[in-house]
Amino acid sequence: MLNKKNFTTDYLYCKPNFMPLQDQVEDINISDRITNTTYSYYENFIDFLPRLALGLAIIILGVLIASFLGRFTTSSVIRRTKDPLMSRFLGKAIRFVFIIIFIMLALRAAGLGDISAGILATAGASAVVLGFAFKDIGQNFIAGVILSFNRPFDVNDTVEIGNNFGRVKALEFRYTKLKTFDGKDVYIPNSDVITQPVTNYTEDGFYRWDFVVGVDYDDDINEAKQSIMDALNADPKVVTDEDHVSYVIEDELATSTVNLKVFFWVDTLDFGRVANTTRGRVIGNVKRALMQKGFYLPADIQEIKLYGRDSELPLSLQDKRVKKDA
Repeated sequence: MLNKKNFTTDYLYCKPNFMPLQDQVEDINISDRITNTTYSYYENFIDFLPRLALGLAIIILGVLIASFLGRFTTSSVIRRTKDPLMSRFLGKAIRFVFIIIFIMLALRAAGLGDISAGILATAGASAVVLGFAFKDIGQNFIAGVILSFNRPFDVNDTVEIGNNFGRVKALEFRYTKLKTFDGKDVYIPNSDVITQPVTNYTEDGFYRWDFVVGVDYDDDINEAKQSIMDALNADPKVVTDEDHVSYVIEDELATSTVNLKVFFWVDTLDFGRVANTTRGRVIGNVKRALMQKGFYLPADIQEIKLYGRDSELPLSLQDKRVKKDA
């Protein structure tokens, strides 16, 4: 016969644990939603992959086409205009514009047209803010566009821009690159190139040097001038024609010399080497020609005054010249 007491005790110890039915249903619903959401994202991603691949293909193809058009524009312009600066600038500009166009097309092909529209809208809305923030960059870019079509120099021209003197090597969107004759690379913002005076030493291919030489007051000035002209005419690098005439003038009656100023023209195609070496050679030739003709090139006279109680100058002179035997 079943003992009621024992039955109750066994029932209490064997009673299983269980959750309310409502909590079980909620857990099942959350798990189903997570599963369904993950599966939905996965299916959407799988459906998006072909469009993403198409967009990437359009971008890659667009970069290749833009690069080809940029190189084609560069070669065509330089063949027609013989202007490497403008041709390279236009080639880069066309390449940049076509890359932007193909990126927008790729976004639309990938189903991200809203993003491309948002980019354009944001760019338009922020144009004013960016204009103030990047004012200098914008000025340099616009100045670069102006210089690409209208500028006072070409590649390898010797120019002076502000305090910078050298040879033009490149024109970029933001700067102009100069190579100075002592080996420095100077990058000048294009806005400074537009606003500062530019001196071009190569545009017409000629430059006039000058220097001063002093002769003694007792010397014949006309004969000295003729000796200098003979030295100039004997140098093959000194340019002489109807438009470029070398000459010598009396410049100053100095303390101990009559100063003659010499003017002569040189070719500036290679300003850093030929023009400078020609000037140095001409000065040496003039000095030798005058001394061979017996002209005396005196140094400046120095006057020494004694102040105070000293009345004698504690100096002595000694003739150290070697005397030849009679």
